[in-house]
Amino acid sequence: MKKYPLFQVDVFTSELFGGNPAAVCLLADWLPDHLMQAIAAENNLSETAFVVPQGEAYGIRWFTPKLEIQLAGHPTVGAAHVLFTERGEGRRRIEFHSPAGVLPVERRDGRLWLDMPAAAPQPVPAPDNLARGLGCTPLEVFRDRDYLVRLEREEDVLALRPDFQVLSAVECLGVMVTAPGQRCDFVSRFFAPAAGVNEDPVTGSAHAMLVPYWAERLNRSTLLARQLSSRGGTLHCEAAGERVRVGGECVTYLRGEIGLPD
Repeated sequence: MKKYPLFQVDVFTSELFGGNPAAVCLLADWLPDHLMQAIAAENNLSETAFVVPQGEAYGIRWFTPKLEIQLAGHPTVGAAHVLFTERGEGRRRIEFHSPAGVLPVERRDGRLWLDMPAAAPQPVPAPDNLARGLGCTPLEVFRDRDYLVRLEREEDVLALRPDFQVLSAVECLGVMVTAPGQRCDFVSRFFAPAAGVNEDPVTGSAHAMLVPYWAERLNRSTLLARQLSSRGGTLHCEAAGERVRVGGECVTYLRGEIGLPD
């Protein structure tokens, strides 16, 4: 039986049982796709990150319980946390080679900062099943990889009780709903039932859309965000032209290994 190190990390939180839990599996070489998908389904977290050394950098891929995705924020930050704290990575900055390009993560100001491409969402009409699935009337709707739905108040975002069966028929990976925050610049929630994640606790990749959207409207490049899931999470955000940086803290919950047949 072959054994592989596996860690579970709570990301975008300073407290255990907060933020978004990510599984991080360290490999010497990529496993077959079907096997990585099976491991992610067994972990049953929003994402499992698989990490392989590539020279002085690392390759990274992400699987939800149902499918592989092209960009994931919180498991990338979680993977960097594992390399820094569990594997003695001494550099200040790690580069991950991913389907979305090179994603640096650096240690700065007591946080881990992920640098990722900014999205360029475009205004679109709201599909009928989007509004019906959310159970609300959007003020604005934008689309890139995901849908961005703007509501008026933080309370409106908190009050949402989506119909996930209806929402799973919306043709996209996920739907983020956002509004101005009361004690931060903006708040959000993220739903991705089609990917096997009804509500994602804290979604780093969604902020590739959210940060440019709110930076333009608030005329600020430095923003504080909260994701209003039951676990909750805080993201320190920076808009930098064609890039977005999100920073946060991590806590290791689990250290172990998985055993797979030879």
